[in-house]
Amino acid sequence: MQEKLNQANAQLNSAKSDLNYARQNYSRVRKLHNAKAATDVALEDAVNRLAQAETAVENATANLNQAQVNLSYAYIYSPIDGVILERAVNTGQTVAASFNTPTLFTIAEDLTKMQVEADVDEADIGQVRIGQKVNFTVDAYVDDIFEGTVSQIRIQPKVTSNVVTYTVIVNAPNPEEKLFPGMTANITIEIQAEEGNLVPVEAINFKMSTELMAKLGIDESTVNANNKSKQYVWVNKDGVVEQRGLKTGLNDGINYIVYSGVQEGEEVVLSASIGKKKNSVKMAETIMSN
Repeated sequence: MQEKLNQANAQLNSAKSDLNYARQNYSRVRKLHNAKAATDVALEDAVNRLAQAETAVENATANLNQAQVNLSYAYIYSPIDGVILERAVNTGQTVAASFNTPTLFTIAEDLTKMQVEADVDEADIGQVRIGQKVNFTVDAYVDDIFEGTVSQIRIQPKVTSNVVTYTVIVNAPNPEEKLFPGMTANITIEIQAEEGNLVPVEAINFKMSTELMAKLGIDESTVNANNKSKQYVWVNKDGVVEQRGLKTGLNDGINYIVYSGVQEGEEVVLSASIGKKKNSVKMAETIMSN
């Protein structure tokens, strides 16, 4: 490539020299023609030679430019700054490009900004939205929980063993560079979130019988009949068990979010039984605030 560039440069210099001679010759013939010392044919020949010399310079300039471009192709530059993940060729290896450009290096631009490609089942994809929070773990750090955000939902389905999934792209900040390309992540997408006090599902499902209420000294007539058709719990307050209606929110199958009916720190009844000697009541742990 360098030799071709040198040849093109030499041809351009030669063409410029010919052009300079053609201009000088034209100038002499023109003066002679004006003095009636040269024929019209000689003048026309000088004009023609000058035009040919100018065209030759233009062609030589174009060839030089093409040689410079071809020489630039001999050097390969990375399109981005980053970390090389894979080198596909070795020094001195011949690389031939036909219709497909060969891959020389695989480069990661910024390892502090990672993406997770998650396969979401078709039964769950309808609840996924762009911008939702994502928590995920990797096998390399079993005690760490990483966070991310849904940035893209690809609608092209993937079918594996008759199971249809869709690819969800999650942007995951990686400031400590703990996450490496190719790691397997187990993700949880937060489709809805609420805050409030937590009450065990077991306490809400507990139903106290008439006999048990009598044994505990609870006046059944004071129990709100409407509570039979909505959620409520039994609360142990200063040794007295009383019924409380609840306004609940989300639940995970273990705890309910409760907006009203009980306060943080109160004890709710999980179960109760009638013993031979005394009544037994199982209380829940102190209500936690979520």
